[in-house]
Amino acid sequence: MSRTVRRQRVPIALLVPAGLGLAFLVLPLAGLLIRTPWTTLPRRLTEPGVLTALRLSLETATVATLLCVALGVPLAWLLARVEFPGRRLVRALVTVPLVLPPVVGGVALLLVFGRRGLIGSWLDETFGVTLPFTTAGVVLAEAFVAMPFLVIAVEGALRGADPRYEEAAATLGAGRFTTFTRVTLPLVAPGVAAGAVLCWARALGEFGATITFAGNYPGRTQTMPLAVYLALETDLQAAIVLSLILLTVSVVILAALRDKWVGTT
Repeated sequence: MSRTVRRQRVPIALLVPAGLGLAFLVLPLAGLLIRTPWTTLPRRLTEPGVLTALRLSLETATVATLLCVALGVPLAWLLARVEFPGRRLVRALVTVPLVLPPVVGGVALLLVFGRRGLIGSWLDETFGVTLPFTTAGVVLAEAFVAMPFLVIAVEGALRGADPRYEEAAATLGAGRFTTFTRVTLPLVAPGVAAGAVLCWARALGEFGATITFAGNYPGRTQTMPLAVYLALETDLQAAIVLSLILLTVSVVILAALRDKWVGTT
C-alpha cells in the first residue's frame, strides 16, 4: 500500500539551520574529493606502503569481525532472551565502548592485556604470549571498539523476531542449542549480517585504541587510519588518497545498509 506524502511549506527558521547542518557535514567530504590527486591516483594506490596498510586493515578487520560474531551473537541472545539480575547493567557495560574515547579503550586494554596487565602477565609467564604492539593486538583493539555495534544490531533483531517459532521448536522436543542454531539464527540472519558489516566497517576505521595498544609499526600494526595519520606529517597527497579509500568503504557500507534504517516509499 503506497503512502501519500503531504507537501508542506518549510519554515525558514528550520530551513536555514538545516541547510547549514547539511553543508557542515558535506563540505569536508567534498573538499576531500576536490583535493584528491586524480591524475596520480592509480600510481599512489599501488605504492607498497598503501597496499601493505590496506591488506593489514582488511585482514585485521575481518578477523576482528569473526571474533565479534563468535562472542557477540551469544551475548546479544543472552540480553534479548534471558531475564537475569543486572541485565540492564550488563547492557550498559556492553555499550560503553560506543561512547568511550578510543584512546581510553587502548589504555584499558594495556592494563588488562599488557605484559604487566591483569591477564597479560599470566599469558606472558605461562605461554610466552605478548599481545601489545602485535598484529593480534590490532585485532583485539578493533574487536573491543566494534563489538557493541554487532551486539546492538543482533539484540534488536532478536527482540523483533517472533518467539512463537522458537516455542514451537521447543514443544517438538528441540533443545535450546538446536533451537538457537536451527530456528533463531535463520530468523535473525539479516540482523546478524547487518551487525557484522557495521562491526567490520568500525574495525576498519579504528585508530585511537589501535595506536595506543598496538602501536604504529609498518607491516605489523600500521592499519589504514594510522597510515593516514603518519602521511599527514610528510605527504598530504598520500593522506588524501588513503582517506579517500576509507571514505569509499564507508559510503558503500552505508548504501548497502540503508534499507535497514530508512523505509522505502
